[in-house]
Amino acid sequence: MAESIEIAAPAKINLFLKVLGKRPDGYHDIYSWFQAVSLSDNLTISLADSDNVRLKIKGDTDLMPDRSNIVSKAAQLMRERFGLDRGMDILLEKNIPVAAGMGGGSSDAAATIKGINRLFGLGLDNKKMAEIGLEMGSDIPFFFSSGQAEVTGRGENIDEIELPLNYEIILITPYLEISTGAAYASLKMGLTSSRSDIKLFACKDFKGLIDELTQIGNDFEFEHFKAFPVLTEIKNALLDIGASLVRMSGSGPTIFGLFENIPEGEGIRRLSRRDWRTFRVKPVYLPAWER
Repeated sequence: MAESIEIAAPAKINLFLKVLGKRPDGYHDIYSWFQAVSLSDNLTISLADSDNVRLKIKGDTDLMPDRSNIVSKAAQLMRERFGLDRGMDILLEKNIPVAAGMGGGSSDAAATIKGINRLFGLGLDNKKMAEIGLEMGSDIPFFFSSGQAEVTGRGENIDEIELPLNYEIILITPYLEISTGAAYASLKMGLTSSRSDIKLFACKDFKGLIDELTQIGNDFEFEHFKAFPVLTEIKNALLDIGASLVRMSGSGPTIFGLFENIPEGEGIRRLSRRDWRTFRVKPVYLPAWER
């Protein structure tokens, strides 16, 4: 058995996001396409002689390395579920902005489950690991897919789809705090569509993808763009340099632009601002980002 393992935890974007209604359990039914991208956190999980899970975090983040962190929770859940008798030291290197609508915490939890499965030779398949992840969060099961999925229910229904990868993405996350719970609470459900009104198909190339995505947006954008003018500023900046489509990911505040080719020069340089965290990434399949 290896003593240590490294694993990447990629971000995701919502190519579109429809909120279809509130469920009896308090969650909301959604309809979305998730796409993994090449921005990732990185975890190193090492066996330790202690009987504890010890977490250390590196990066520009205020996350606390205590038992409330989702990585610590995932590791503790795995220890208790499978009777693991060794402690672990976990180093989490954060690159994905926190609470940005890109699933960073969910991906970190999924990577923790994957890493512990490998480190201890538990032999769990992706379906079983996704079931464990769902106990902790609705977005976590996606990170056991191929990285391209139609997501429904509260996030637990994952149907893999095939989408093109031959394009580039610019992600911009302003320094805003937008509570996911508050975002759902303030959503005007009358602005949404039922899934039966939506006719989308898988796309073979970038043009086809853009044609499909122009039919449907993100239900959080209407209220967020009114409340936070910087989001409109970012959207316009991406359109000005030639983005074929600009959207918000999740409940925000990250805004992304899709480009067949990102232009070089002064336009792209203007996106590098101290009050914006800007990333140039590509869509990826998830297995390619597991180390």
